[in-house]
Amino acid sequence: MKRRTAGARAREVALTVLPAATFLAALLAAWEVWVRVREVRSYLLPPPSDVFRALADNPGRFASAAQGSLTAAVGGLLIASAIAFGLAVIMAHSRTLERALYPPALLVKVTPIVAVYPLLAIWFGFGIGPKVAIAALVTFFPMLVNAVVGLRSIDPQALDVLRVLNASRWQIFWRLRLPSSLPYVFAALRISVPLSLVGAVVAEFLSGSSGMGQLILIANGDFDTSGLFGAVFVLAALGVTLTLGVSYVEGRVLTWHESSGR
Repeated sequence: MKRRTAGARAREVALTVLPAATFLAALLAAWEVWVRVREVRSYLLPPPSDVFRALADNPGRFASAAQGSLTAAVGGLLIASAIAFGLAVIMAHSRTLERALYPPALLVKVTPIVAVYPLLAIWFGFGIGPKVAIAALVTFFPMLVNAVVGLRSIDPQALDVLRVLNASRWQIFWRLRLPSSLPYVFAALRISVPLSLVGAVVAEFLSGSSGMGQLILIANGDFDTSGLFGAVFVLAALGVTLTLGVSYVEGRVLTWHESSGR
């Protein structure tokens, strides 16, 4: 039974990964051939082989920069998710509080990062603080909106049953509202994960601090197009890995929900 289960899981992984991997390999091969055939200058568009060579020549540099950006992105995402979900619980239980809290939350969404960063640099310095803050700002609103919708998307009949049983507000929240909100929360996380990386890199652009943003700025200044593409490849790999991680956890947690595909 265990062997069959392992085999089924292997087939499931293969069916999920192979199509994307095949398409990506074909795209890279076409890119390589097109650049070679057209004799495109490497400073305009390097072939993928040059990009991978740049990554292989100095992997420690890319790994260190990726670690800095990833730490800021994940830190900002966790902070924003915790605050947003807490506010969502309050807003889901009170229309009055929702009308009071929604405009400031929307203000956070529409305020340009470039306009906010100087204040964040004054408040938090030029270390990791502003990067975490920017990542939190760009991921806050999607989590808030999805969490509010999820906490309110409950089965009316289930709510009536719990009320007939004299369930407390805490029991209703724990047994009904929270499980109902989880699919929406995970959907928000899939949206917010790449946004958190974008926020961290933008903060590094603005501050020139260590991370993938600084690496891209240096490569751009040196006309090192291969290194620049290498940094972009690493960022893309981080985003895909984090998103797949969220999807994996979602599949484990939401085994009862139709979105799990089981």
